[in-house]
Amino acid sequence: MNFPENVKYSSDHEWVRLEGSEAYVGITDFAQDELGEIVYVDVTSQGENLSQGEVFGSIEAVKTVSDLIMPLSGKVLEVNARLDDAPELVNRDPFGEGWIIRVAVKDPAEMDQLMTASAYKEFTGK
Repeated sequence: MNFPENVKYSSDHEWVRLEGSEAYVGITDFAQDELGEIVYVDVTSQGENLSQGEVFGSIEAVKTVSDLIMPLSGKVLEVNARLDDAPELVNRDPFGEGWIIRVAVKDPAEMDQLMTASAYKEFTGK
């Protein structure tokens, strides 16, 4: 199980990597492992301003569908188009090529509400 130190984690199992005033968001290694084989990523919120805690899409695995929850407020600038043809990237590389959205961050202070890698590891019990 991978818990990179360069991202922050939400209790909904999303990760955030801040790069200046923008952030990349995806689901954690723990989440993709729990979901199993990802078959579809559905994000229809591109261009929308969403608040922390709002649903920005869904992720479908062979056995279930789960909502994707915004870990911080912002405008959805981009959806990872590679996931259209290769949703399994979320399984193979959840913190790299399997990122889901790129966001213009509204309030960087919200990052302080998210967990560090060690706190998230403890949260998951891994």
